[in-house]
Amino acid sequence: MIDKLKTNPKLAEFIRFIIVGVLATALHYGIYLALEYGIGLNYNMAYTIGYLLSFIFNFFASTFFTFQSEANAQNGIKFAGAHLINYFVHMFLLNFFIFIGIPGGIAPVFVFPIAIIINFFMVRFALKK
Repeated sequence: MIDKLKTNPKLAEFIRFIIVGVLATALHYGIYLALEYGIGLNYNMAYTIGYLLSFIFNFFASTFFTFQSEANAQNGIKFAGAHLINYFVHMFLLNFFIFIGIPGGIAPVFVFPIAIIINFFMVRFALKK
């Protein structure tokens, strides 16, 4: 497996993306649950705050670890643009799943897999030359 990762840099990059994505998603979901159920904040507001905090972690982890590029203003702007689109995908899906009757505490579990796939391609485009 290690040899396959050494000879296939795109596979290694994707695995690093998964690692960062899992950590960012866990951070996002943990903050969301703590704010909504811990202090009773509106689910849209709690989700947004969790998204913003995980975004900061995600930018630095994606830049340095996943795509091994540099953290500069240009990459930051492109990354933020990709995540702005992704944020609206998240919010649409979250509200859709809640609208169809999925409880707010579980709805993000359905949002994350869809949004993460879309996000991979947008972030890769933003941070890779």
